[in-house]
Amino acid sequence: MVRPGKRNLITDVPGIKVGQAEDERARSGVTVVLPDAAARTVVDIRGGAPGTRETDALDPSALGAKADAIVLSGGSAFGLDAASGVMAWLSAQGRGFEIRPNVPRVPIVPAAILFDLANGGTFSADKNPYADLGRRAVASAVVDFALGNAGAGLGAVAGAYKGGIGSASAIIDDDITIGALAAVNSVGSPLIPGTDVFWAFALEQDDEFGGRKPRAPWPPTDMDLPSDAKPVLKARANTTIAAIATDAELSSVELKRIAIMAADGLARAIRPSHTPFDGDTIFVMTTGVRALSGERPRTLTRLGSIAADCLARAIARGVYAAESIGAIKSYRDIFR
Repeated sequence: MVRPGKRNLITDVPGIKVGQAEDERARSGVTVVLPDAAARTVVDIRGGAPGTRETDALDPSALGAKADAIVLSGGSAFGLDAASGVMAWLSAQGRGFEIRPNVPRVPIVPAAILFDLANGGTFSADKNPYADLGRRAVASAVVDFALGNAGAGLGAVAGAYKGGIGSASAIIDDDITIGALAAVNSVGSPLIPGTDVFWAFALEQDDEFGGRKPRAPWPPTDMDLPSDAKPVLKARANTTIAAIATDAELSSVELKRIAIMAADGLARAIRPSHTPFDGDTIFVMTTGVRALSGERPRTLTRLGSIAADCLARAIARGVYAAESIGAIKSYRDIFR
């Protein structure tokens, strides 16, 4: 049996918090996933135009790094500076890799960014706000956090609709928890062509993104590039970035397989996905406190499948929760 967690957020995974900070003038922000202690983490990158930091260290063929936090940021490449602010805050708290006594600890903070510099906000490169946004976000980490126009989702746009921060969770019968968080800023559309129905509708739990179902005709007849995708396609101008967390005890290699499977959740929720113009990036983290039961390969397959479903739900929730900002209209304003 699979059921949503109490909050239906990534923070249903025990030991995980989320902090967010925004710059309203820039129409941008930062979201930080913060484990209570450094957690084994991997990454899967499917988009053709990613912007990332510290991802090579997460390769299972490397040392198998544990991350002290994960940063999702707006601001394009300027937003990578958010990780510096998070690192500074964590090091001051005594978090990070210990080199030797009396030397500052070095936190491992992987990051990914999305492009939101053309959404009508005011941004100055010589007054880069992202390090400060990172500090503010990690310092404010909690278990209950806002969806929609929050953190890295403040200036996001998903196809023709206002994008945002979304999250969802699932608990399986042996109490292993999986949670997903996504900042949705895709080229592709989250909606079935010509309808108000999310591509992820079949996975919806408890009307978490409006409860709308397809009407005849089904399936859709228009299967070309959707008309409600972004009209002008530019590299490095889009991207859905995400983090998935679980408490299952998994190796780095096993986590990598979950990350690969979870990428299908992005494809289930957005069409097209993994384009040359997106930087689709998914981090997967585990606190590793719950042992797997039963046949391990089968359980791993089950976790990967559920992670993909969670991510698809989180993406739809992010778009559904978003509010109009300037000329960028939200799903709920368009489909009242």
